[in-house]
Amino acid sequence: MEDLLLDIIAQLRANTDANNDPARLERTLRRYNKQAHEKERRYAKKYLFPYYLRIKNEEPAHWQSWNITPELEKRLIKLLQIKPRRTASGVATITVLTKPWKCGSNCLYCPNDLRMPKSYLTDEPACQRAERNFFDPYLQVASRLRTLTQMGHTTDKVELIVLGGTWSDYPQSYQVWFVTELFRALNDLGREDAASYVETQVQKREDSYKAFGIQNERDVLRSALQEVQQQVLEGALTYNQAMVELYERNPSWQQVSATQKAAMDDLRTQHALNENGKHRCVGLVIETRPDSITTDNLFLIRQLGCTKVQIGIQSLNPDILRLNHRGIEVSTIQRAFALLRLFGFKIHIHFMANLFGANPEADKADYRKLVTESTYLPDEVKLYPCALVAGTGLCAHFEDGSWKPYSEETLVEVLVDDLLATPPYTRVSRMIRDISSHDILAGNKKVNLRQLVEERAQKVAHETNTPIREIRFREIATGSAERSTLSLEVVPYETSVSQEYFLQWTTPEHKIAGFLRLSLPKQEVVKQFENELPIHSHEAMIREVHVYGKVAGLHEEGSNAQHTGLGKRLIQKACEMAREAGYDRTNVISAIGTREYYRNLGFADAGLYQQKLL
Repeated sequence: MEDLLLDIIAQLRANTDANNDPARLERTLRRYNKQAHEKERRYAKKYLFPYYLRIKNEEPAHWQSWNITPELEKRLIKLLQIKPRRTASGVATITVLTKPWKCGSNCLYCPNDLRMPKSYLTDEPACQRAERNFFDPYLQVASRLRTLTQMGHTTDKVELIVLGGTWSDYPQSYQVWFVTELFRALNDLGREDAASYVETQVQKREDSYKAFGIQNERDVLRSALQEVQQQVLEGALTYNQAMVELYERNPSWQQVSATQKAAMDDLRTQHALNENGKHRCVGLVIETRPDSITTDNLFLIRQLGCTKVQIGIQSLNPDILRLNHRGIEVSTIQRAFALLRLFGFKIHIHFMANLFGANPEADKADYRKLVTESTYLPDEVKLYPCALVAGTGLCAHFEDGSWKPYSEETLVEVLVDDLLATPPYTRVSRMIRDISSHDILAGNKKVNLRQLVEERAQKVAHETNTPIREIRFREIATGSAERSTLSLEVVPYETSVSQEYFLQWTTPEHKIAGFLRLSLPKQEVVKQFENELPIHSHEAMIREVHVYGKVAGLHEEGSNAQHTGLGKRLIQKACEMAREAGYDRTNVISAIGTREYYRNLGFADAGLYQQKLL
């Protein structure tokens, strides 16, 4: 491996553009593999960066003999990095799953995999990682953070995404413990002796689960749960009944659950460490249902450090909700939006096309309602086509012909219409779930669905002079942004509870380099909720600040837009706008790892938020 790496380094020294030429690297890899064929040796890009890191960290004298300058190292890492888009939005994302647990809903289309929390399937990448790690939050973070580092990604700033159906269905003590262990993992991995210390902690945890009798081997679990899983698929048992037997009443899981508790003081200790840690949490996302959005639950998750909430909406059509057994009223969805926005959370919703009872034109109208009516207007959307999975109630409707998946042409048409209707302050984060194709009995199996949609949307946009305004399409991603060419645009829009402003830095090509969400709660609305909210009527709220570009290390220069003062200027502008509108202070729903940043900008800790007098 060293001979190949030194060859690549020599090419970088000789060619100033080599780091921008992946084809050159591929040719070098093919040449080495061809030469090594007889020895059964194989060279691959995925092994190069971990090898480089190992030599640098474990054999410093050997590494110094390579004479790697800081400038050369930057170019080398850029060339060897795997899947650069993973951190192109400015943050390294780590997704974790809570343990399997019963669910308060039984939606028609929802999978019933007994090895997973409701709605998730074993073969989804994050689910595989969670199962291997006993659904332990510490182990999941440690595993993913190591992988991202080996892939060449900077992990100074981390967004934690907690999936698992309905967060608030879990006991409060488990919720506090789970988040405490997420932060403990980030903090431990930032220790000077992290390599040895974390390895020891990981081994202790794995041994303890095995001692309790908990399995994490796929084949063993598949065999052990096969009979009861079949009963669920055939309708002899419900998912919840099986969950109670397999987990709540299972002696091994009962012993584990007895250890999965923590006090709020334990969490606060880990929070304090993370404020200046090496791997700071700059966002904590929690997934739940609209009917669990209560003021009590929002107070709790804000204390945990949550900054964004994902909720499954799926549809705003009451008939579609009823036909698909959602068990949620439209009025409940509207109240969830109102409370989340007044609390300052970013609102990330799940929406589905092709549900039972829907049709293409109704789907288009439903989505337009979502992104135009003042009672909704989400910040982010996961826009999924419905897919048929074994063991769901939807199977009967597929068999009798009352539901069928849209053709690819129809599905793309619907999603193109949705994409073009999406306003500039909304991000469509995904268009497919990570469901393996073999788990999909009918429906879209193309992993490049978004690419197909965007290509068609660009053509329609050109023909109709209707630009694609959605955020993800406009991100500078791995591109670059010259600060002198950026312009600050303010997009106003009104919701049922607030006047909102989306402040965005854009390039001459209308790409987005950074943005801020400013919320000015309507004073009469705040007074109506006076005893339920953690804010007052004269307080503005900054709900999100995000600067795009390849992740820069803390206190270092970013390769694109980060660490160039764009965020600071957005915050200054937002405070000016709030003051001019008659508000006398501004709150910010800061993440734990951004508290120090806001303190340096004059914000003081104030309960659930940080606050600045105007």
